[in-house]
Amino acid sequence: MDEKTMVNDILGSVKADLTAYQTAISESENMQLRQTFQQIRNNDESFQYELFKVANAKGYYKPAQKATTTEVETVKTELQQG
Repeated sequence: MDEKTMVNDILGSVKADLTAYQTAISESENMQLRQTFQQIRNNDESFQYELFKVANAKGYYKPAQKATTTEVETVKTELQQG
């Protein structure tokens, strides 16, 4: 398996883990457990961002096109109304 495939696999796995941690956090009644999940999530988010920067620099990952100012404002307006 080449480096690009490994990096993209790890990015995908971490993304799935972050979703699972968010679900666990929102469903945890025990404050200690909730804080533990939050700490793990925060660490994984930092790791994911660092790996993303490497993947992006090496051309392994191409982020979506940046939204225009108008698109951002449209979404903000919709969310504030919703």
